[in-house]
Amino acid sequence: MSVAVTDNTKKVTTLRLIEMKQRGEKISMLTAYDYSMAKLIDEAGMDVILVGDSASNVMAGNATTLPITLDQMIYHGRSVVNAVKRALVVVDMPFGTYQGNPILALESAVRMMKETGADCLKLEGGAEIRESVEKILSAGIPVMGHLGLTPQSINKFGTFGVRAKEEAEAEKLVRDAHLLEELGCCSVVLEKIPAVLGERVAKELAIPVIGIGAGGHVDGQVLVMQDMLGITEGFSPKFLRRYANLGEEIRCAVQSYIKDVKAQDFPNEKESY
Repeated sequence: MSVAVTDNTKKVTTLRLIEMKQRGEKISMLTAYDYSMAKLIDEAGMDVILVGDSASNVMAGNATTLPITLDQMIYHGRSVVNAVKRALVVVDMPFGTYQGNPILALESAVRMMKETGADCLKLEGGAEIRESVEKILSAGIPVMGHLGLTPQSINKFGTFGVRAKEEAEAEKLVRDAHLLEELGCCSVVLEKIPAVLGERVAKELAIPVIGIGAGGHVDGQVLVMQDMLGITEGFSPKFLRRYANLGEEIRCAVQSYIKDVKAQDFPNEKESY
């Protein structure tokens, strides 16, 4: 069955994501953390660009997402927003800026929106962060939820394994997804859960459900840009499809540059003033 595709010239909004779900058009979402890559991804026609706290891993080399700060996320968010004309830009609120303190959550969210110019913020968790979500939404700030494997809680889980395989955890995830929708969240990300559970949540919610390792029957997909382009290596979860091998291409290009410099082949006369 053919599905109408979003106009690539019109700005994507949270309302348009809901409209895409209603007409059966899948939502494409990818991370970006800097101006140059965000510009390329936006021009390619991406629906949503996520400024993920995964910047802690792929940009700063940390083992988890926990160390990245509010100031650092604002820097990455502003850099991406400066490049984007069409995509909806979502910025992750980092660990420690919203959990357990609704007033701090609102202050952090307002700072992020004012200083980045983002369209939406993403928070990890369900009932545990209800008050923070309510506070942020009360200020008119769109919120995207995140359930399943929530990397900011890695020390609680103790593993990056698949979540919600057991019935009790699966039912809590479903309840949390409904809660986030009822509170007013515009969409939800489901990470690393059984495909059948992802499909169930997507069918039960009216808001878009975007998966990363949640199967193919959700409303959209998200990947980390460095992973899908083959820039990060030695990381191959089951849900990851590599669309390029830029790590090797970049290494080869740099080696060629070094060789030409050493051999005095660069710059040549045409490359000199």
